[in-house]
Amino acid sequence: MKIALFALLGLMLGAIGGAALGIGAGLAWIEVFKTTDFEGYSGMLVFFSFMPAGAMIGALGGAAWFGIMAARDDEIAVESESVMHQERR
Repeated sequence: MKIALFALLGLMLGAIGGAALGIGAGLAWIEVFKTTDFEGYSGMLVFFSFMPAGAMIGALGGAAWFGIMAARDDEIAVESESVMHQERR
């Protein structure tokens, strides 16, 4: 269950981060390739092409990364061993 919850968290955070990176990549594309701004074409290109693509890639990558990290118990230290030993006494 922990793996699934971490994967969902990674999915959400990855989608947000990927969308932000997609917007940045789209704005860079417009500047580098001098995309026309006739009737808002450049804005539609960024928000209907680059942002969703970045969100999808980020969501998949975030879910996979968080899922793999949650599957490895030794990578995520929620409590240190000394705290666990003190509670048992």
